[in-house]
Amino acid sequence: MKIQFITTAFNGMAQRLWIELDRLNHEVKVHIVATQEKMMEAVDSYKPDLIIAPFLTSKIPAEIYNNYLCLIIHPGIKGDRGASSLDWAILQNQKTWGVTILQAVEKMDAGDIWAYNEFKMRDVSKGEIYRNEVTQAAAKGILQAIDNFKNSGFIPEKLDYSNPEIKGKWNNKTTQNDFQFSWNEKVNTIIRKVNAADSSPGVKIILFNKDYYCYGAHLEEKLKGEAGEIIAQRNNAVCIATQKDAIWITHLKAVKENAIKLPATVALAELSKSIPNSELSPFEIPEYKTWQEIRFEQDGNIGYLHFDFYNGAMSTDQCHRLRKAVIEAKTKCKLLVLMGGRDVWSNGIHLNVIENATNPADESWENINAIDDLILEIINSTDHYIICALQGNAGAGGVSLALSGDKIISRNGIVLNPHTKNMGLYGSEYWTYLLPKRIGIEKATKFTEECLPWGVAVAKDIGLIDDYSGETNQEFVKFVKKQAQSISNLSYFDKLIAAKKFQRRKDEMNKPLENYRAEELAKMKANFYDNDECYNKKRYNFVHKIQNENSENIEDLYKSRRTIYRKRKWENIQYNNNNER
Repeated sequence: MKIQFITTAFNGMAQRLWIELDRLNHEVKVHIVATQEKMMEAVDSYKPDLIIAPFLTSKIPAEIYNNYLCLIIHPGIKGDRGASSLDWAILQNQKTWGVTILQAVEKMDAGDIWAYNEFKMRDVSKGEIYRNEVTQAAAKGILQAIDNFKNSGFIPEKLDYSNPEIKGKWNNKTTQNDFQFSWNEKVNTIIRKVNAADSSPGVKIILFNKDYYCYGAHLEEKLKGEAGEIIAQRNNAVCIATQKDAIWITHLKAVKENAIKLPATVALAELSKSIPNSELSPFEIPEYKTWQEIRFEQDGNIGYLHFDFYNGAMSTDQCHRLRKAVIEAKTKCKLLVLMGGRDVWSNGIHLNVIENATNPADESWENINAIDDLILEIINSTDHYIICALQGNAGAGGVSLALSGDKIISRNGIVLNPHTKNMGLYGSEYWTYLLPKRIGIEKATKFTEECLPWGVAVAKDIGLIDDYSGETNQEFVKFVKKQAQSISNLSYFDKLIAAKKFQRRKDEMNKPLENYRAEELAKMKANFYDNDECYNKKRYNFVHKIQNENSENIEDLYKSRRTIYRKRKWENIQYNNNNER
């Protein structure tokens, strides 16, 4: 089927749906919205069988929806309407929510319903809910809607508010007034409001007599102070007292033109020097609720290292701290599981911190070397078996970080982007060693050049990951622990370690890791210093959320991906009726 995506951005949601449809051999063409006129030109040129809007902040013109079936992905329950559905669901403390696949009509979100799926809400940020529960429900819904579209006898459900099953209603777009709070309010209320505004627009607060938007709220039960007082800092986050407890705020954005979201103390700059430190080792297990960016848990001879970096970005400091944690964790276990964050595994170097630096080229260089040092530590862990467990999406250097382990398992439904070319970078993180080792040089070269997202089914097929399981974090963590225990209990576990040592020595004799790194960094140095116009511009646009209106690369590459599927002789993969490989 010829399907056209009309979307404001090719974000995680759009990528996930593209993966689901592409792997079923649909011809999916993506149009990044610029203007309604351009939208009509794109549709008229392609003449699709079906139009899908995965993430759209502008209206589809009547000239399109009167001539084509246009399905809107709406992150709300049946009858819910408006642009801030998920914000309101969190603010109103809804226990269940849903995703509705509805038909575009004149009135916003009032069209016929083609599919619907519900999910349980968690007390987490809007961004995390969107990337996980909403995206999973949308993927299910769009496949159901396409099946319904193929069924000539299917009649979509009319939106009828007299039906008692229709519990949604129209909601206005949220404003700062809806998110505002007093530090004297209950701590759970404050956290809920920050969660509802995270990752955009954030909640406006005042610190040091200056206005900031705040993000990333976490409960602190031990530290106390006067309500509104900044009482501590830890790992670039700040702790602010409430009436009874306190809240960690991990990120801030100054309320001024061209400001960007940054780790809290980085945004505060010199002002943060007066804030006392409250250090907490990743290996301390507090008996109270607090915020730990990196934490370790142990189960016999198995260690689980969690690193919950906001949106998966890893600054120079975070890479250094994680490397130190890996080194110490290895003294406590023989099998180490790198768990990443619950929401995102890793997206490589921290572009916002780099953009904010006095010298972005120097900070880029420090950051890439820091993540290289981290990955080198993992590769050279020849006395340990290391599992990389991807609970959330991974991109750029984050994929290389995962490849540094001995076994890679992921949650079902995550998206992998193993490339950096779209940011104007060649890439480092030992990818020229790790990726070809996993999938071969031909595929490694092709995939990094194409800059296309990968789903877990195809990633497993080609050998990029070893396995995947579980649609929720809870299901996946159970799967991970079962896998880790099974490997740890193997009677030949010591032989696995011996074989790993032998292979590492063999690889090193063939070509030292030092050479891979030197070759990669020579090209990265040119990206950073010698020919940095492309990288600087793309980084600036990414950090400041300036959309690229030229979707030509996405529109054309679907043909290449489908050619890969049709000519797959690598593993002789067959497709069957239940859409599995």
